[in-house]
Formats: sequence, C-alpha cells, structure tokens
Amino acid sequence: MTSVPPATLTWFGTVKAYVALTKPRIIELLLVTTVPTMFVAQRGWPELGLVVATLLGGSLAAGGANAFNMVIDRDIDAIMERTKGRPLVTGAMTPRAATVFAAVIEILSFVVLWAWVNLLSAVLALSATAFYVFIYTLWLKRRSKQNIVIGGAAGAVPVLIGWSAVTNSLAWTPVVLFAVIFIWTPPHFWALAVRYRDDYEAADVPMLPVVASLKRTTLEILVYTIVLWAASLLVGPVAELGWIYAVGALVLGGLFTYYAAYLFVLARTDRADVARAMRLFHFSISYLTVLFVLMAIDVLVLG
Repeated sequence: MTSVPPATLTWFGTVKAYVALTKPRIIELLLVTTVPTMFVAQRGWPELGLVVATLLGGSLAAGGANAFNMVIDRDIDAIMERTKGRPLVTGAMTPRAATVFAAVIEILSFVVLWAWVNLLSAVLALSATAFYVFIYTLWLKRRSKQNIVIGGAAGAVPVLIGWSAVTNSLAWTPVVLFAVIFIWTPPHFWALAVRYRDDYEAADVPMLPVVASLKRTTLEILVYTIVLWAASLLVGPVAELGWIYAVGALVLGGLFTYYAAYLFVLARTDRADVARAMRLFHFSISYLTVLFVLMAIDVLVLG
C-alpha cells in the first residue's frame, strides 16, 4: 500500500481519514441497538432531543474507542489484507494525531452525555471504551482464542446506555439485551474470521478459526447461535413485549440456527467454504437489526 504523507492530503482526504479512523460501519450497528432499546425503556416514543444527544455521545465514544484500537493495532493492520487501507497504515495520518483525535472525541462524548443525557450513561460509555481498549485490544486480542467472546462485551454496552438514557437506571431488561448482543458477537465475528483466517494467522492473532479446525469453529458458532435464540426469546417476557416480537424472534432465531447448522454440516463433510461463512456473517447483521427494530415496533403497536 502506497504511503501518503499527511501534508499532501487535501482537506477532503484528511476528513475522510479521520472518519475512517472511527470505523463508521461498526458505529452504525451499535446505534441500531441503542435506539430501539430507548423505545422499550420509554414504552413509546422517547424525546427526540434525548435520542439525538444519546446517539451523538454514543457515536463519539465508539469512534474514540475504534480510533484507539487502530493506533494500537497499526502493526498488524499493515500485515492483514483486509486492513491495509486504514489511515495509519497508508500514512494518511500519524499515530500521534490519531491518538489526540481519539482522546478529544472521548472527552466530548463524556461531556455530551453528562450534560444532555445523564452521568450514568456517560460513565457506561467511558467504561465500554476502557474495556475495548485495555481488556480486548491490549490484552486479549493477541493472547487468547476467547478474545472476541470476552471482548464482545464492549459492543453490548450501547443497550445499557440506551436504557439508562431514558430511565437514569438499569434493570433486568437491559441486562438481557446486553446478553443477547454478547452472545451474538462470537458467531457473527467468527463467520467473518473464517473468511480472513489467513490474515489473522499472518498477524499471529489467535482468532478461533486460526487456532481450531473449521469443524470446531462451526460447532462453536452453532452452539452460540442456539443459546442466542433462547436468549432472544427470553427478552419478550422480561421486557413485557407482545406477539410481534415473539413471532419475529422465533423466526429470526430459527433462520440463524439453520444457517449455522448448515455451515456446521458442510464443515463435517469438508464442503464448507468461505462464501457460505460470509452468508452467515451478513445474515447475522440483518438478524440483529431486524430483531431490535421489532422491539420498537412491538412497543409502538401493542403498547
């Protein structure tokens, strides 16, 4: 990848590099879980200003965490084909500039959430960043095959923030929603890691597909998916949701389990391939999005 000195970038290129540093596609997925959680907490339409402030603060927090992650992982990003285009690898930005940027937007996140949402939400966002940076990126990612299992907790915190933004407290419902995302993360990410197994192996990152066989990996994906199905069905009675969510969770969980089971069966007969793993990965994103949207619809329609 050709290095581009920061001084030669246009203003548009510089802005684009800073945006890329935050990993916006990951932030989008986090926000998809935050807003429906606010609907469930409110039992209806939450105040628009509160939603905007929560999304702004949450986006800044997640963006800062992702930027810190890129600074720390710039050495392995340079090795992996999937990440060679990141701004710190191409030279579009210096590590110092990226670190300052990450710190600034993290501070802004805390200020925004504390001033316009509440202190609990601000502390939760900061805690998620600390967990992602120190526990996942600095400790687990390069040392343990359970890296994404434990590290996935950071990505589940937005539902806690969404709930606390509305209620200024926590309860069993956000805890169960947290569990849903926590359990969803391994099968979602392992399916992607199957596609980029060679990348992770070259970078000496012990993702499950690197340290275990495809058969073992697909078995664990299937087990987590079944547990996820059960957890998603538990959301209904705990959150007092109605038949719209219940039917949706039942069908979505069944489809997710079907895709995971099919991949597992193919792996046992040595017929699994990257394309089928990626289908599971893409479906997992749709699964989480639709599942949470159904929660909001259920609340709005059935009360």
